Amino acid sequence: MKSYKDLQMILNRIDKKGYKAYKDISGVYDFKGFKLHIDYVQGDPFASPSRIRVSVPQTQAAFPKEFYDVKHRKIAITDFLTRVFDNEIGRLYSNVGGTGKSGLLAIDKCGQKILERSSVYIDSKKVEARLEIGLPAAGRKVLAKKAWSMLHSYIPKIVESSLIYQNINQTDLWKQIQLADDQNALRQNLIKNDLVAFVANGSILPRQSGVSDRPLGAGAVPFQSPKSLEVAFKLPHRGVIKGMGISQGVTLIVGGGYHGKSTLLKALENGVYNHILGDGREYIVSRQNAVKVRAEDGRRVEKVDISPFINNLPNGQDTTEFQSENASGSTSQGTNIMEALEIGTDLLLIDEDTSATNFMVRDGRMQALVSQDKEPITPFIDQVKNLHNNLSVSTILVVGGCGDYFDVADTVIMLDEYTPLDVTETAKEIATAQLRQGLKKEDSLFTNGRTLRKISKMSFPTAKKGIKVKSKGLKSINYNKTFVDLTYLEQLVDSSQTIAIACIFEYIAKNIAPKELSLKQTIDNVYETIEHNGLDAISSYKGHPGNLAMPRKQELAAAINRFRLLKIM
Repeated sequence: MKSYKDLQMILNRIDKKGYKAYKDISGVYDFKGFKLHIDYVQGDPFASPSRIRVSVPQTQAAFPKEFYDVKHRKIAITDFLTRVFDNEIGRLYSNVGGTGKSGLLAIDKCGQKILERSSVYIDSKKVEARLEIGLPAAGRKVLAKKAWSMLHSYIPKIVESSLIYQNINQTDLWKQIQLADDQNALRQNLIKNDLVAFVANGSILPRQSGVSDRPLGAGAVPFQSPKSLEVAFKLPHRGVIKGMGISQGVTLIVGGGYHGKSTLLKALENGVYNHILGDGREYIVSRQNAVKVRAEDGRRVEKVDISPFINNLPNGQDTTEFQSENASGSTSQGTNIMEALEIGTDLLLIDEDTSATNFMVRDGRMQALVSQDKEPITPFIDQVKNLHNNLSVSTILVVGGCGDYFDVADTVIMLDEYTPLDVTETAKEIATAQLRQGLKKEDSLFTNGRTLRKISKMSFPTAKKGIKVKSKGLKSINYNKTFVDLTYLEQLVDSSQTIAIACIFEYIAKNIAPKELSLKQTIDNVYETIEHNGLDAISSYKGHPGNLAMPRKQELAAAINRFRLLKIM
């Protein structure tokens, strides 16, 4: 291992030379208290930034082992240290400037949700932060003095204030770990008590705006459960917490426009993730495999069994292996449900506003005009109870204009100026007094909802120059020249998750696709690898993969299903 003085000598030697001379500084350097790993050096000031790691031995960092000895605590502490390091960059670092990305110094950005990330690594031997750095240049000439200033003056100060236990805010760290313990306990209580979701009293559901995930301040109505739906749990640190428990089965969220129906559903779909202290949704949890489904006109469908919803097509097309390059709203929504069942879910989340009307219900007048034998669609209203009775899959559904769902609901919650009311009995009385017009369409009892499709090895082809997979922001990926549109994956919440999905596509192409496993087996294989070897294992990045966040299996499966090269055997 070289010393920091060796790094200074190399920089002095390459000063004012062509930018590629920076390649000479690759390696590991002892900086007295931490090691600087220069893993990857960019070839041009306008190219993707260089990647470095700063690694502090635990003899120096001294973080208590009990802070990272179980998975949920490890995720909490690495999230916390990522935020601290980012804040300290902002507080201590002044950009040295230069051409292109010169002077950039960054760690992965965290939002309101606490995700498993690759930005910070911790174990009993070390704590390590992974950074992107733009090595300074004038034009395409090395600026050695500015590079030395970044590496020797700024980074050691940031490391000292971010990765040493005695120098950070220990109280805030302990609060985040306690919160993680409580959130973990709350999720376990969902399963123990046959609940699919929980919303704590006092939660703040509204956000500042459609583009901000931060809580609304003045004017936000704190959540208060109806007494009939209120449950209480004792958490390890917070103690007793009360709130609304949503039981298994079919739950409707109703109410007038702008009274908070979709806001509650949005909080529940985000309840698959933990949130930071002060977010307002810290104690809103849903089953972690819950899936938000909607209509998605134009999406590709590759051999999906949609027969529980679509059957007897006029052209005789087989809907047990349905294919389409341009699916309709109703067909796409049925597909999205079947794909969610394939990968595994206990809870479907649906908003009437983003659903296909003819998929959700057919009223009596339409049934009278168009006979059942001429209608290939079995509406969701006729299958939602079968989903629960036969597959133990619950549904939470926002309904604003279709009271027919009162017939099949187990619980009905009405939002009145953001205040939830239990109106189940009233809804049932209305359903009894005003019988649903028309006959229920008799169809499958939904026993075939777990079909496992086998992926052909041809699904992930290699171009002449190999495989190039790259994400673009939150909602898209390019696999070589094939675009993957993730726009309607509403539970994909962080661009670092999308980067991870792009890496997994490449990992599957190289390591799993040739085995021709089922989609579920393929994804399970990926997650077993991550579980044993960490997020780093699925990356082929030059240098460390410091900007990955764990996607759920559900979003990874959805991305693969939207990949237009996917071929099912």
